[in-house]
Amino acid sequence: MARSISEVLTPPKWERAMAAQDSELRDFEDVIESLLSKQDGEGLSSLFNSVPLNDALRELLRLTPDVRDDVLLLLPPEQAARLIDEAPNEMAVELVERLEPGTAAAIVEELHSDVQADLIGELDREDAEAILAEMGAEEAADVRHLVEYEDDTAGGLMVAEAFTFHESDTVDTVLRRFVSGNEDFERYRGQHPYIVDREGHPIGVVSLRSLLTSPRSTRLTEIMIRPITVLASAPLDVLRGLFDQYPFLGLPVVESDGRLVGVVARAAVDLAALERSESEGLRRHGLVGDEVRSMPLPVRARRRLAWLSANIVLNVIAASVISAYEETLSAFIAIAIFLPMVSDMSGCSGNQAVAVTMRELSLGLVRPIDMGRVWVKEVSVGLINGAALGILIGIVAWMWKGSLFLGLVIGTALALNTVIAVSIGGVVPLLLKWIGQDPAAASGPLLTTITDMAGFFLVLSLATAMMPYLIQDHP
Repeated sequence: MARSISEVLTPPKWERAMAAQDSELRDFEDVIESLLSKQDGEGLSSLFNSVPLNDALRELLRLTPDVRDDVLLLLPPEQAARLIDEAPNEMAVELVERLEPGTAAAIVEELHSDVQADLIGELDREDAEAILAEMGAEEAADVRHLVEYEDDTAGGLMVAEAFTFHESDTVDTVLRRFVSGNEDFERYRGQHPYIVDREGHPIGVVSLRSLLTSPRSTRLTEIMIRPITVLASAPLDVLRGLFDQYPFLGLPVVESDGRLVGVVARAAVDLAALERSESEGLRRHGLVGDEVRSMPLPVRARRRLAWLSANIVLNVIAASVISAYEETLSAFIAIAIFLPMVSDMSGCSGNQAVAVTMRELSLGLVRPIDMGRVWVKEVSVGLINGAALGILIGIVAWMWKGSLFLGLVIGTALALNTVIAVSIGGVVPLLLKWIGQDPAAASGPLLTTITDMAGFFLVLSLATAMMPYLIQDHP
C-alpha cells in the first residue's frame, strides 16, 4: 500500500522519541542552570526528587564537574548522599573528593558506615583526613576502624551500627526504643536485637516473634537464642556460604576476642558478590575499575590503551606463526578459510574451562595446589569434545571443499587444539593465583594467544606434512 507524502515526511517513531528525549534532557539542564543561578536549593531538591534516583544520578553525571559540585553543595546533605551512594565506586569517590571538606563531611555522615569506609578508604590520605576532621569524633573513629578491614571481608562489608541491648533489659525496653522516635532505625537495616554482656560480647539474639508474644516484663535473656557470629576477617566466600546455609538477614561480626564490632547484612554480601563478578568480567575485557563515560576522557583512554597496547604484542606473536608457513598457504589457499575457525572454536572451549576454574576459585573449591587434578579433569573433557568437534568440522571441510585430506587436517588440528585450550583454560588461572597475579585479568589474553598460536601451528604444520596428498586430492 502506497504511503502518503505526509507519512513519508514524518520522522519515524524512534527518531521522534529520541528528539523528545534530547529536548527533555536539555530542559532539565536548563532548569538546573536557572536554579543554580538563583541559589535555589529547595527548588533544586524538588527537581531531583521529581525523577527516580537512577535518573537523577544520570542527569547529575551529564553535567560538567564544576556544575556537579555546585549541585551537590546546594542539595540537602541526605539527598546528595543518596546520589553518591547510587554512583559507581570510583565516580562516588570523584564526586566527594572535589567538594570542600565541610560539605563532603556533611554528606558522608548521611551514609551508612560501610559506605563511609569504602569512600574514605579510596580517597587520598590528605583528603580523607580533612573530611574525617570535619565529622563527629565518634563517627570518624568508627570509619577509621572500618577502613582497616579488607574490602571483601566481614569487617569491610559490615555496618558498625548494631541494635544492641544489655542482659538486664526487658521486652518493654526494646518496644519503647521502637516507638520512641529517638533512634534512626533505618540504619540498623532490619537487624534483630542483639544482647551483649558487659565486655561487649554477643550472648544472644531475640526474634521479633518472641518480642511480640512475650510479656513486656520478660527479660531478654529468657527469650534469646545463641547467635551465630562471624569473625571480622571472614572472607566473602565464607559469608556467602553462611547465608546460603542460614536464612538470616544479617550476622553479628566479632573480633578475635569475641567482642561485637558490627553486623554484616545478607544484602551487603550479595551486592559484594555481584560487584566482584562484574569486576572480573570487566577485567577480562581489559577494563580496570568502574569506568563510566562521565569520567575524564584522558583517564578512560589511558586505561583502555594500556590493555590494547599489550594485546598488539600478543597478536604479533600469533601472527608470526602464520608468517612462517606462507609457502603452505600460497600452495593451498583454502586452508586460510579454516584458520580462524580452529582458533575461535578452541578459544570457546578454553573460555569454558576458565569460567569453571574462576567460579571454583571464588567458591574456595580449588587452590593452586590442585593444578594437577584440574588438568586431568579438563584433559578428559577436552579429549571427548575435541574428538566430537574435530569430526564435525572435518566433515564440513570435506564436503565444502571436496578434499578428504583437508577435512582430516582441519579436524585433527581442532581436536588437538581443543585439548590444549581446556588445559590452558583450566590451569592458567590457578597458576596466576599462585604467583600473585590477577587470574581474571590475565587468563583471557594468555588463553587467546596460546590457542591462536597452537591452532595456527597445528593446521599449518599438518598441512605442510600432508601437502602432496592435499594437492593430489584437490578437485
